[in-house]
Amino acid sequence: MTDQLEQQTAIVTGASSGIGAATCRELADAGANVVLAARSEGDLEELADELETDHGVETLVVPTNVREEGDVDALIEETVEEFGGFDILVNNAGLSRGSEVAEMSTEEYETMQETNVDGVFYATRAALPHVREREGHLIFLGSFAGYYPRPFNPIYAATKWWVRGFAKSVAAQVGDDDVGVSVINPAEVRSEFETASGETFAEAYDEDEASAPEEVAEAIRFVASQDHSSVSELDINRRDKFADTF
Repeated sequence: MTDQLEQQTAIVTGASSGIGAATCRELADAGANVVLAARSEGDLEELADELETDHGVETLVVPTNVREEGDVDALIEETVEEFGGFDILVNNAGLSRGSEVAEMSTEEYETMQETNVDGVFYATRAALPHVREREGHLIFLGSFAGYYPRPFNPIYAATKWWVRGFAKSVAAQVGDDDVGVSVINPAEVRSEFETASGETFAEAYDEDEASAPEEVAEAIRFVASQDHSSVSELDINRRDKFADTF
């Protein structure tokens, strides 16, 4: 896997913490140059320094709010200007707000939609010509919530159903161009991602109750390392997940 990603270039959205930061470390460990995109410039700069020191790869920090179309276009343009193109886009940025539909504000709803849906569309649209050129990979962070209806946080779940449907439809468009399209579906991950109650998943779950961000990052590295094949979907759940669900 390391040889396959050597000197490739990957863009990771939501790169400042959690799954995004762990993914940057995994891809850099595999020899890929990494473009770090998120709103927290200070955290990105610190992580970029770590990647360059520990792995000897090149990095580019581009402060990005994926809800803003212009930010996303600038991210792609700066990447192409710096590296001449890129091979991998990891659509990782996402968030959850509120829970009860009857109590959810329009602002909470729109923020979730704009991040989890619009941001994925903007990034994918802007990246497609470049990923096609290099026969690279589009990787989407889905969710367990994108498979199974559930009573809490239905708007978040709906956005992840959209991500899965969008990714599979894009795969149908670009498969003949040798572009790999993969969806990674984690369940609970011990990260800074917020639960419906407002605490983070890292605070809410013990180590044996949820996956670590590094486990998801390893899966992303695996699907990005495929050459002529494409991993359509990969689910990551704690071992007793289905016992609790059904």
